[in-house]
Amino acid sequence: MELTVWRTFVTVCRLGSLSAAAAEIHHTQSAVSRQIAGLEQQLGVALVERHARGVRPTPAGEVFHRHALAVLNEADRAVRAARDVRDGAFDRPLAVGATPSLAAGIVPEAIRGLLEAGSVRWSLLPGLSAQLHSRVIAGDLDVAVVTDAPPGLPQDPRVERRFLGLDDMVVVLPVGHPQAGRGSVHMQALADQIWVEDNDGSAALLRQHAARAGVSARIDLTAADLLGKLALVATGHAIALIPGVLTCALRADVTTVALVDPPTRGIYTLTPHDDPHPSAALLLDQLATAFASVACGVLRQAL
Repeated sequence: MELTVWRTFVTVCRLGSLSAAAAEIHHTQSAVSRQIAGLEQQLGVALVERHARGVRPTPAGEVFHRHALAVLNEADRAVRAARDVRDGAFDRPLAVGATPSLAAGIVPEAIRGLLEAGSVRWSLLPGLSAQLHSRVIAGDLDVAVVTDAPPGLPQDPRVERRFLGLDDMVVVLPVGHPQAGRGSVHMQALADQIWVEDNDGSAALLRQHAARAGVSARIDLTAADLLGKLALVATGHAIALIPGVLTCALRADVTTVALVDPPTRGIYTLTPHDDPHPSAALLLDQLATAFASVACGVLRQAL
């Protein structure tokens, strides 16, 4: 399939009119109609349907439109990158991956420090630690910021691993919860609470901590992601275990309380053993600084 036809389809969807699309891309309306019809024939499904004021995508067309936009954006990036090399202005983007809590906390702060030291193009991809580890090996990521929460991190000679520090897990509560505003609490004081979790690693840490305290944690709710987890806490449905590094980025309708002898997780950076990005070392230093700053802030809140 030629991308020219894809661009025509995307333009038709944006403008909602074959004639308007034809005028914008300097084609005749019949030529645009033929391109759309040919694309539909290739795919074996109708992509647009007519209505009183023009055309709109069918359900299949809406799905194809989302993917077509992504493909065209990536194609445009490829063209720009090739031309940068031609013009001697090649600047390999720094691809960074991070777990959701780290992507919301220390990583943006570290990237800000990196940018203050000089210009660099970058992208940020959230994911779970195992996924990010695989993407570093595959060459998709230059730096990944991960944790050793269950199931842990594998030893892999293809990856350089750097320890940033230990992160104390904390409990997030809705504002107005009886335990809010108190000092560190024992797990026994929360044994009758309903908990929500969004991933197996955090759930394992919670169960292990509860078992050490001689109680069990009622993980009755499951959230699709970290945002959903915090929403369930904010609306009073449950409480949750979250990373301490996330404390500085929480929404205003939740609060945190420290645990006595809290579960911890190690924070690490992963970089490929071969062909490191020129800006990776500087970002690692900025990550170490950002983690130390956040860890000190969490400690002050707990005291």
